[in-house]
Amino acid sequence: MGKIKILAIPPDMYGVGKFRIISPYKHLQENYGDDFHIDIKREIPNVDSEFDNYDIIIMHSFIHIMENPQVNLNRIYWLKEKGKIVIADIDDYWLPERSSPLYVNFLENKIPERKLNIIKAATYVTTTTPIFQKTIKAITKKDNVFVFPNAIDEYEEQFIPKPTASPKIRFGYLAGSSHEQDVKILKESIANIYSNYKDVVQFVLCGFDLRGKMTEINKQTGEKRQRDIKPEESVWYRYEKIFTNEYRVLDPEYIKFLKLFKETEINDLQMPYRRIWTREINRYALNYNLFDVSLAPLCDTPFNSQKSQLKVIESGFHKKPIIASDSGPYQIDLINCIDKGGNYNEKGNALLVQHPKDHKDWAKHMKRLIDNPNLRLDLGEKLHEMVTSKYTLNIVNKNRSEFLKSISE
Repeated sequence: MGKIKILAIPPDMYGVGKFRIISPYKHLQENYGDDFHIDIKREIPNVDSEFDNYDIIIMHSFIHIMENPQVNLNRIYWLKEKGKIVIADIDDYWLPERSSPLYVNFLENKIPERKLNIIKAATYVTTTTPIFQKTIKAITKKDNVFVFPNAIDEYEEQFIPKPTASPKIRFGYLAGSSHEQDVKILKESIANIYSNYKDVVQFVLCGFDLRGKMTEINKQTGEKRQRDIKPEESVWYRYEKIFTNEYRVLDPEYIKFLKLFKETEINDLQMPYRRIWTREINRYALNYNLFDVSLAPLCDTPFNSQKSQLKVIESGFHKKPIIASDSGPYQIDLINCIDKGGNYNEKGNALLVQHPKDHKDWAKHMKRLIDNPNLRLDLGEKLHEMVTSKYTLNIVNKNRSEFLKSISE
């Protein structure tokens, strides 16, 4: 049997595209070249001959980026008729939360229905966690769903720990713009920590980004007009207010600087709060070097329950102890090092917060890590040991390669 020829189609060249298509299939080509020939292409013309040389087509959101959903669905049917294998990879639940600005758009444009049609039509489905696998199987009534978790190339520079030193205990939050409800979980506890430990802690908000558009509608004419979003309208501004206790912990000059919203360097290493601007996908994880403890709040919602545990994996590669919500994907690998009686559990690799105790346990766990540097080191090492034993590209792609060979026989 010759090489298995694969066409892998990323939805973008960053974010989801990097972790679900580009990195894993580039790694497969480099390390399993005797078994596979893999082309990674984003823009595929709607021409039948484009697929002549491939056995497997792997897609995330679409096959033809410039075509409508029905054309993409028809292409899947056509490929299957020609004896090709189509794999649909999915990493997020098909309907955002009601609180999401995307919720109405998704419903109006029937995006969940379109995503489900793709999933149901594919020969196989791959996803990120056993939790999401179970959900997809329940919806499709098919047993063709396989788990290949997000994984890290341990030799990629941004995931090699190079921690910076600080006299402060730094709590870091690194996520995207869709987590406002999750960040709100921390509000009371951050204020609590500032009131007791302001001089010894620093909160670090990573990924600050003011790019984006605001749509304005003329109430009289119904005309829509787009403009650049103002800094004070950004979700990152609202994040920052939480991480600074409404700016109350900062001196007037620093507040004045922050509200210029300029990516100008300032000596903020001793401040109670640091704003770290967004970085490109191949450098964003360097931000883990700027703090000591990773914060991972997560509301208990249908959408969040299906997410991957990528934040856990990233934190572990950087040996950062993590405080996380005892919810959804964080329950897959994390074990609370504090048992129900308040005793230390030697098997624990994290500090977990149950939602009924959000108002007090986030602060309580932060205090534990402030007061106990050895606990910070211990949890960071345990998390590192766990993630490197399960979530390197070498490990996950060994399983992925066996899967791809098995379905090609």
